[in-house]
Amino acid sequence: MSTQGTVYKVSGPLVIAEGMRTANMFDVVHVGPKGLIGEIIEMHGDRASVQVYEETAGIGRGDAVVSTDSPLSVELGPGLIGNIYDGIQRPLEKLREMAGSNLTKGISASALDRDRVWHFDATVSVGAPVSAGDIIGTVQESEVMLHRILIPPKSPKGKIRSITSGDFKVEDTVALVETDDGSVYPVRMMQKWPVRIARPYTEKLPPNEPMVTGQRNIDSLFPISSGGTACVPGPFGSGKTVVQHQLAKWSDVDLVVYIGCGERGNEMTDVLREFPEIKDPRTGKTLMERTVLIANTSDMPVAAREASIYTGITIAEYYRDMGYSVAVIADSTSRWAEALREMSGRLEEMPGEEGYPAYLTSRLAQFYERAGKVICIGSDRRTGSLSAIGAVSPPGGDISEPVSQATLRIVKVFWGLDSALAYRRHFPAINWLNSYSLYRDRLAGWFSQNVARDWMDQTQRCLKTLQAESALNEIVQLVGMDALSPSDRMTLEISRSLREDFLQQDALGDNDSYTPLDKQHDLLALIFSFEDKGRAAIARGADIEAISELPVREEIGRAKAVPYEEYRKVYAEIGAELDKELEALVPAGN
Repeated sequence: MSTQGTVYKVSGPLVIAEGMRTANMFDVVHVGPKGLIGEIIEMHGDRASVQVYEETAGIGRGDAVVSTDSPLSVELGPGLIGNIYDGIQRPLEKLREMAGSNLTKGISASALDRDRVWHFDATVSVGAPVSAGDIIGTVQESEVMLHRILIPPKSPKGKIRSITSGDFKVEDTVALVETDDGSVYPVRMMQKWPVRIARPYTEKLPPNEPMVTGQRNIDSLFPISSGGTACVPGPFGSGKTVVQHQLAKWSDVDLVVYIGCGERGNEMTDVLREFPEIKDPRTGKTLMERTVLIANTSDMPVAAREASIYTGITIAEYYRDMGYSVAVIADSTSRWAEALREMSGRLEEMPGEEGYPAYLTSRLAQFYERAGKVICIGSDRRTGSLSAIGAVSPPGGDISEPVSQATLRIVKVFWGLDSALAYRRHFPAINWLNSYSLYRDRLAGWFSQNVARDWMDQTQRCLKTLQAESALNEIVQLVGMDALSPSDRMTLEISRSLREDFLQQDALGDNDSYTPLDKQHDLLALIFSFEDKGRAAIARGADIEAISELPVREEIGRAKAVPYEEYRKVYAEIGAELDKELEALVPAGN
């Protein structure tokens, strides 16, 4: 029987209800005559503090508060892909059909369409033994995604008593499982899961494979592993959204869950408009065929912003459990932390640094720790991965603020964006001097085995050259370029080539937006070939000024835009031309 209390106090999205002694923490409740959705976040005696996920204007003392006696959960099943949800998994397109452009309070709709019919293909037969996590059938959810119907977690072991292929709705029973004690339970295409509880897995695996993004700055210098964690901090205008769009488009994952958490409405509108129009390079279909969007903009109720992160990562875990690789992109965790701060203040909790709650770091850790490469539950020991990438929007670009620092203590990859690079139209604007990846050494074996044996040596050489440029630039500012030796001048020339010809990437270029790993390696090799041969020519008497003005430099600069099918031939021709032009600079007899 559901618990019913009454409103005692209203403070913005926080409602204090009395008469709730038999309710439980994190129960979902309905508040007031319109049944606004809320969640119990604190209990004191018979009073419960409820954060309401909708505008509370019009709620008054004495209004009814009814508990559903169940925690905030998401519906998981066919129909998630291609959909656009708000922070508590209400389908926004469906709500627009019901209420128009402006959503009314208390409106609600099922996350999964109850009337849509899906074709279910059984993959097990009657009498087959099954346990939690086992795949019993498939549904073609989109043109590119095969949805695997799972025995829900925590279900008892048993054997299939009946199962039928055919057309079903998400609430229909597709199989019956008989347990060892003779009881029978139904399996439907849809299941529910509480968003604040991580879905179980058998074992977490070490991060030994990269999540290839095709972005040279990331893959070569600061790679992220499949199932890894990363943050993208940067001030306004530094290109966080550009980086995240590139990751969503090009990363070698099966599914992308994009969470717009507290972002500006017009920015989220761009995402909603662009993603359906972006052609997925992996499949040739629209990117929405393997994307789930969670939209909770800055003008939507702040409490739902806090829930949106959990909604998104729970959906991602569900597809991970099918054996897929999934990327969760959260934009941005700073706005999520601000929602925590507002709710903490209304609860009159002891504030931490800059007013954020003392549990900020633990909440961030709970989110990022749900990432990982795992052996999924089930008898077939399939592997799935969930990579979590969070944007951080520090006020004024100051990453010493609490959210950035708390995130840095948790994640393993830091892609620090630099507004100065962005203003120079250098994208992705990842600053190579303060970014890092703690996965580099772990992934060294994979790169050496699958790309090139000298991959780590070349990428480390790239980083050292860029760091040397930073030190030399300080000298140049003091005494001028003429005071440098030819060797140091050569270092500056190569670092400029690394920045402009390798790290800088055109997100709109057909051949430059994505670079396969072998082409990344060979492009670096071409640039370092110019350095090695140039230094040899200097030792034989060639002039550094003449070397820096060689016509072949222009060819090296255009090398990144050469189509993948032609690049090996073109790079070989550039190498031959480089030898010819350098030889012409060497004085006779040297």
